[in-house]
Amino acid sequence: MKPHWIEDAPQAAQDYVEGRRLDEIECIVADIAGVARGKAMPASKFAHQERFYLPNSIFLQTITGDWADNPSGAFTEPDMILTPDFSTATAAPWTADVTLQVIHDVSNQQGEPVPTAPRNVLKRVLDLYRQKGWKPIVAPEMEFFLVARNIDPNQPIIPPMGRSGRRAAAKQAYSMSAVDEYGKVIDDIYDFAEAQGFEIDGILQEGGAGQVEINLNHGDPVHLADQIFYFKRLIREAALRHDCFATFMAKPIEDEPGSAMHIHHSVVSLETGRNIFSDDKGHETPAFMHFIAGMQKHLPAAVALLAPYVNSYRRYVPDFAAPINLEWGRDNRTTGLRVPISGPEARRIENRLAGMDCNPYLGLAASLACGYLGLLEQENPRAECLGDAYVSQDEDLPYNLGDALDLMDEDQAMRDVLGSEFIDVYQAVKRNEYKEFLQVISPWEREHLLLNV
Repeated sequence: MKPHWIEDAPQAAQDYVEGRRLDEIECIVADIAGVARGKAMPASKFAHQERFYLPNSIFLQTITGDWADNPSGAFTEPDMILTPDFSTATAAPWTADVTLQVIHDVSNQQGEPVPTAPRNVLKRVLDLYRQKGWKPIVAPEMEFFLVARNIDPNQPIIPPMGRSGRRAAAKQAYSMSAVDEYGKVIDDIYDFAEAQGFEIDGILQEGGAGQVEINLNHGDPVHLADQIFYFKRLIREAALRHDCFATFMAKPIEDEPGSAMHIHHSVVSLETGRNIFSDDKGHETPAFMHFIAGMQKHLPAAVALLAPYVNSYRRYVPDFAAPINLEWGRDNRTTGLRVPISGPEARRIENRLAGMDCNPYLGLAASLACGYLGLLEQENPRAECLGDAYVSQDEDLPYNLGDALDLMDEDQAMRDVLGSEFIDVYQAVKRNEYKEFLQVISPWEREHLLLNV
């Protein structure tokens, strides 16, 4: 017998449980890092509860498992109310039992959205667009590495063994045979995605050894962020089935390129349904230029969200396929802001700065916030870059986490858009992580400084 709420779930979830006994529901939310937090329970119990509870401290937890100080006062850990969003119900097809995952909306005990919940931060930005009569559309690209199992953090990460018996090779971008080397993992990714009702636009080999890119179709930012949140988990599960790890770390292997989450943005009018970046004749509009200008002006303050860890900044190095600038250009992959080839209806701007290690809700929220501010400020961008933008490093961008957090803290406009309470909590969590990192002595320091200085 089907549970009564399943009719509100997507068709893929209904199909997954059709004719089978639903055993378990995973009630989850994304924390600051994008880690799934929550609780699992029997489906029979879930069916009789309308809400669930978790302490608000989950948004103060660092990636190391420590807790940052609560910037708003005492660490009393009051409960938040979790309400299931049945439109997010999806299978967990790697589990032994029939299990569904459901993302939950997070509110306080007065029924107001918790401002520090990443999904709520993204919804806040979208609401600002809505108030202006706009609806943003995004299309994310996900890059990640498949790597050999690594159970000793003191050992370097190495590529996985392929079906040929050789380690995956670098510099094989777009090679079909390179993808075939770990085809069984890719097959499971496809199967899991199909069971979850996710549509993959394409899978390709990227430039790194064992590096893969998955493209998703454009759509609503919250829906796409939900998908990336789910995809990270399903990709990890697919890799574990084949004795390797999947990692979304920005720079896991020395001398290899890093993994990005490129974000394509367009904005449509709620009144007409048309792309505001193109006019009636198909030409670029002033709004398109304003959006780009907003990204150039405010992305330095957003980098702490797009590159949230100390490792993230290892990706921002010359000649490793990562932008180190805020230049913009048409069909120019050396620029941080690229205008892809498209028709007028699909005119968009691609933000190439975001790393795949970012929380998808916060990465999309930060990038859209920059464009939103540009639409309000109505300034023009710098002249288009027509050459190689890699030759000059942009002095406006931060190149370590500490500087990035300082820039975020100084941009009042970004604070107003993303929410002051969220910014304070994010700062507390990230400064705690940065402090912990600075207490660790690296092998490089021991090798070159121990006996030489």
